[in-house]
Amino acid sequence: MSHPSPVARFYVGQIVHHLRFDYRGVVFDVDPTFQGTDDWYEAVARSRPPKDRPWYHVLVDGGQHTTYVAERHLEPDGSGDPIRHPLVAVLCGDYRDGRYLPRGEVQ
Repeated sequence: MSHPSPVARFYVGQIVHHLRFDYRGVVFDVDPTFQGTDDWYEAVARSRPPKDRPWYHVLVDGGQHTTYVAERHLEPDGSGDPIRHPLVAVLCGDYRDGRYLPRGEVQ
């Protein structure tokens, strides 16, 4: 019997805050379940977050890197401030009302 995919709590373009490592970022992709390797999970995901819940690709504010984060480590960011990252203009559309529009979406 197959189970439906978990519903993602966050969406592409949403600005989030990492609860454990206290950084802000913008979601640029969502995986319904963990899509990394077992080796990566064992080495990096030390708190052993669930693999059967959504995971998020995040551009880190003020950095030049991305992170892959389990849903349980994120919360919505309420600052209303845009993200400073060199790939924002490449991966995200316009910044409006505290979020990034999907690439190519015009309002």
